[in-house]
Amino acid sequence: MTEHLTQADVVRLLSDPSPNSRTDLAAKIARQFGGAELSASERKLAEDIIRVMVNDAVVSVRQTLAENLKSNPALPRDVALTMARDVEAVAIPLLSVSTVLTSADLIEILRSGADSKSLAIAQRPNVPAAVADALVESGSEKAVAALVANEGAELGEQTLGKVIDRFGASESVQDPLVHRGKLPITIAERLVAVVSEKLRQHLVSHHELPAKVASDLILQSRERATVALFSGENDESALERLVAQLARTGRLTPSLLVRSLCTGDIAFFEHAISQMANVPMTNARLLIHDAGRLGLKSLYDKAKLPSALLPACRIAIDVLRETPYDGEPGDRERHRRRLIERILTQYEDLASEDLDFLLAKLGDMMQTEHEAA
Repeated sequence: MTEHLTQADVVRLLSDPSPNSRTDLAAKIARQFGGAELSASERKLAEDIIRVMVNDAVVSVRQTLAENLKSNPALPRDVALTMARDVEAVAIPLLSVSTVLTSADLIEILRSGADSKSLAIAQRPNVPAAVADALVESGSEKAVAALVANEGAELGEQTLGKVIDRFGASESVQDPLVHRGKLPITIAERLVAVVSEKLRQHLVSHHELPAKVASDLILQSRERATVALFSGENDESALERLVAQLARTGRLTPSLLVRSLCTGDIAFFEHAISQMANVPMTNARLLIHDAGRLGLKSLYDKAKLPSALLPACRIAIDVLRETPYDGEPGDRERHRRRLIERILTQYEDLASEDLDFLLAKLGDMMQTEHEAA
């Protein structure tokens, strides 16, 4: 095969005006370029021909080169970049898979604003973090949806936050984002909030529910989902970021704190009440677990939490202290049932409006626990 790659090919390239002839020659040269069987002089000749043909006036010639050279690691970077800057038919094959193009090259192409090129970059087998961030900054909804659907894309917490900032209300972005293999806890919480708002609008517009009723339903649904997100989370810094985000967006509610205790997540409660009371975490933990029982009340009051829920929090903390998980199957569910039963027993002596308040916040959890039992 290589013996046909000669100076005669160059002569043919220059003398034959037929686009078909040049396209055929482009395919031949591209297929052989970079092959181990080529001598140094043959490779140099092939490269010279490619450099001429990459500027051919006929798109099909350039497209044929791109299709046959897109996966070739020996392709000179400047040639690859010339192709990537070309019209879509030539550029997309290179942008989709070429490893010759650098992150800086890909970012430059993204800034050109061509949506089809952005889409090709979003679907690459691997999308570096810097490229992903640039795409999220300027890409279309379709390109960003393709990016978040790509498990090979390096999407950090800040970049995912920008995705929600720009396209949080988009179903085409929400769906692949929800189904990504792993989401930072702060992103998952924000996504829950976005989806919940959409559901609230649906309830109001399609089921003739008063807005206040729909909002209450969504609040409970959102809190259940939020508790599920941080349940068992051991990353202190992730919990700290989540609590700060919840506080900043007005979603760090008293009932959410009670829910966290009822699911055994004392770490979230500690971070949350520390944030709400503006007390350092170390001090907050000492007050929460103060054997004299005055520490929790002082911290609770400083956080401006409703007095009606203080007994529930105290009982929950006592149960968590008295009943460590045994590691057996279902230990968390047994723990929650016992905790809720203790709370409801204690609340028998409280005013009916306080009991109603607690039941309204925990009723859905009780139902779940009894179904599990």
